[in-house]
Amino acid sequence: MARKLIIFGNGLGMALDPAHFSLDRALEEICHRPNFLKDIHKQLIERCLQRQGPPEGEHELDTLHQAVTYCKALAQIGEGNVHWLTEDGLNFPKITATYIHKVATRLHNYDKGLPQRFENALVEFVKNTHSHIATLNYDKLLYNSFIDNDIFNGYDGVLVDGMLSHGFSSAALERKYNRRFGYYLHLHGSPLFINQHENVLKLSRSQLTLDIDEPSEHIVLTHIKRKPSVIAASNVLSTYWDYLQFALFESEEIILFGYSGLDIHLNLLIRPYLTSKPLRVIEWSGAGEQNAREIYWKNQLGREVNVIRLDNITDFIDW
Repeated sequence: MARKLIIFGNGLGMALDPAHFSLDRALEEICHRPNFLKDIHKQLIERCLQRQGPPEGEHELDTLHQAVTYCKALAQIGEGNVHWLTEDGLNFPKITATYIHKVATRLHNYDKGLPQRFENALVEFVKNTHSHIATLNYDKLLYNSFIDNDIFNGYDGVLVDGMLSHGFSSAALERKYNRRFGYYLHLHGSPLFINQHENVLKLSRSQLTLDIDEPSEHIVLTHIKRKPSVIAASNVLSTYWDYLQFALFESEEIILFGYSGLDIHLNLLIRPYLTSKPLRVIEWSGAGEQNAREIYWKNQLGREVNVIRLDNITDFIDW
């Protein structure tokens, strides 16, 4: 069977539990989490939004991202005890990164699993083909399933993500000794990734809780136009995007599953490969009528693709 590349978006989680996987809801819940953000931090966030209340979606995180960037830049200018910023300004990047990490953790920690029929078909397909999996979301639906079904097993696994016991290693993604493993690429990061000195470690599933205060640098939860800079700043994420290009080259077909089509940086990377590879989009029927969605995807990807619309995308098993 042919090796393929399947890119999963947030639509997988939304098909199962729209309330839990709502980004707006997660942003609000973490903002109001007891004993987390101080009033001054909330006021600084509201100043970025130019309104009261927490952010509502990635589109509202643009000014917040810029404020964090400026704070970091000012903090690095000059030496000594005199600073450009107040203590709250100096701490704002760390607080904001911790806020984003907790939001991703809130989305990640979901107790239920995939529908059995959907899971069985996907697991069997990945095991038979060593197809690449790339994720844009922060849930653990696929991650749990692949651990429980022995798709992850170190160098001997069907898929690898470069994470070893001592931390991330790009060398662990290199195929040696005739190994055929595919790649599991966390394209927008994971709340499981934490910095420890010079290394990036991956927490176990049981270790990740909302009580962790981790100012993560490996989560791409920001305005669309700021995402490439976050990816470039993370050695882990930039490596995943390098390997995404190899996965695109190696795969015989590309499947976009539950993906909105809004990440321009991803669309631009995919476009050149569509001259020689078929692409299928699996999406929720509520996104729009067939003709309108075909036009939408042609605009996003530069050519006509096969759009499959389902009332529930987890009914799809024709990998």
